[in-house]
Amino acid sequence: METWIEENLDKAQELASRGLCDRCLGRMFGKLGTCMTNDVRGRMIREALAEKGADAPADEFCPLCENVFDLIGRFAEAAAERVNEVESDNFLIGTKVEPEVAKRERELIEELGLENAEGIKSELNREIGKIAIQSIHRPVEFKNPQVVACVDTRFADVALDIAPLFIAGRYNKYSREIPQTIWPCRVCHGKGCDHCHGKGKMYETSVQEIIGDIALDMTRGKEHFFHGMGREDIDACMLGDGRPFVLEISDPKVRNIDLDELAERANDNELAGYRELHFVKREAVERYKGAASDKVYRVHVKADGKVNKELVIDVALSFKNATIDQRTPRRVEHRRADLVRKRMIHWVKADSITDDSFDLELETDSGTYVKEFVSGDDGRSVPSFSERLGIQCKVETLDVLAINYHEP
Repeated sequence: METWIEENLDKAQELASRGLCDRCLGRMFGKLGTCMTNDVRGRMIREALAEKGADAPADEFCPLCENVFDLIGRFAEAAAERVNEVESDNFLIGTKVEPEVAKRERELIEELGLENAEGIKSELNREIGKIAIQSIHRPVEFKNPQVVACVDTRFADVALDIAPLFIAGRYNKYSREIPQTIWPCRVCHGKGCDHCHGKGKMYETSVQEIIGDIALDMTRGKEHFFHGMGREDIDACMLGDGRPFVLEISDPKVRNIDLDELAERANDNELAGYRELHFVKREAVERYKGAASDKVYRVHVKADGKVNKELVIDVALSFKNATIDQRTPRRVEHRRADLVRKRMIHWVKADSITDDSFDLELETDSGTYVKEFVSGDDGRSVPSFSERLGIQCKVETLDVLAINYHEP
């Protein structure tokens, strides 16, 4: 007789006397003994009890699991059928069991102090998976599965939980009339009304929608989400190498899409461009959102008065590695905390200077409000270019030329 059986004979006899099936009897000692399934473990226990004259055959209907294990072949077939509907590199089986079964098991384990028991869901997951994998032909992944087939053992229904797909890249925005992401209508909040002409959004399209709608079509996904490394104003262009972003596709039925095709289709417009598309893991979203990358801008400035060329150049040079204090601008205070933030202006260059306008190119810390740095925002941004020039100035157009971020 196995030592672990002998040491637990009293508990085993009590369990067997209640009519448990071999699987449930073996599962109550599932962490003891090696290289055997629970039904084998249960038969070994029953044989040991018979040798001791305490024979206790299993009931025809197990009072614990309600003979749910008789249906694992059916569960496995249903799970394989659903998993094979989608494309993935791996899968995992999960289960839902009758609440009363789970309750009875929990109470039994607590009553007899069965510290080495294996839960019914754990065994169902494993045994269904062992059969299903023969039809799925993909490896099981426990840590980060791309698709989880959850079998409801009460009805033999299978629900799929498909991990989102993440595509990173860089985008350029050439239009000053589209936002980065979808802007729901501020009146109806996406429902559709007279204000938005029934569209549910403030703008016809966005950087997100141009590529996201195509990606949804290619992946047969449900919804897309856009995670940019910061954002530019609607009336600003994003030029140069572009702004890093991650496109998230929920519930994708197809994962291995051709990213060259996605880029080609997305770039068939004059509003935005996309490049360097590649698949990434979920962690990239937080990495991109948390990045604090310096940025290079070019702005066209209109001055409220006659401009002195030499003074404009001198003021530009005076902001080399200059720290400024910026209180949350008036234009965004309705959606930003009212704080004073310190920002660094690394350098400023001035050119194209006329009697009442000039261009500035400058590099700043991430999060710098460039329009307010130029105008002063009624004293909320100090020092400002307007303050040092002695003339009130206003940014007429703004372009982002570079975001100094390199993928690790």
